[in-house]
Amino acid sequence: MSTGIMTSTKKATLLHPAYFGSIAQFVAIANADQILFEDQDNYQKQTYRNRTYIYGANGRLLLTIPIKHSQDNRRQLYRDIRIENDFEWQKLHWRSLETAYRTSPFFEFYEDELLPLFEKKKEFLLDFNYETLEVVADCLQLDLSYQKTDHYKKEVTEHRDLRSLIIAKNEKHELASYNQVFQDKHGSLKNLSILDLIFNEGTNALTYLEEQSIAL
Repeated sequence: MSTGIMTSTKKATLLHPAYFGSIAQFVAIANADQILFEDQDNYQKQTYRNRTYIYGANGRLLLTIPIKHSQDNRRQLYRDIRIENDFEWQKLHWRSLETAYRTSPFFEFYEDELLPLFEKKKEFLLDFNYETLEVVADCLQLDLSYQKTDHYKKEVTEHRDLRSLIIAKNEKHELASYNQVFQDKHGSLKNLSILDLIFNEGTNALTYLEEQSIAL
């Protein structure tokens, strides 16, 4: 993966970096001509910035990265948000992934690529999310280059603004079903973490993403 320079006249797709982003977000990434990540925004709670959903034995399971809040409760830039490492969240998240996907077709295939993300403490949330993005792109065999914004704009017309995909409550995407470990118990769960697709579909995951479209 590289951070490239945009030379095309086509619109770039503008997105927020996420913690193992949703499948809908990776549909947007896989089908984009150019990618631009929002690097200058304020942090917002209850988004995929610090949370992701996986398919656990009891259904939809939320994994959240704890963050350090400012003492005066002022707004903080996303890039300034620090991870709270007093909690062993990495060990908890990896154990949850193992429990959920150990029996999936491709967990062992990708385990060695993903495990290092959960073994070393991370300081800044945004930096860590870029790191997860790079590892996921490698798992998908997705050749991805991108740029980062150098200033924040609330209204964007020159790019395809898909920053709303970071909002965890946006679940209106008509994504095709695929085989999931616990679907016999709880049925098909849509738009989970990209990890759910990777562990269940493996080398077919990128083809799946390229065949989907998202509704906004």
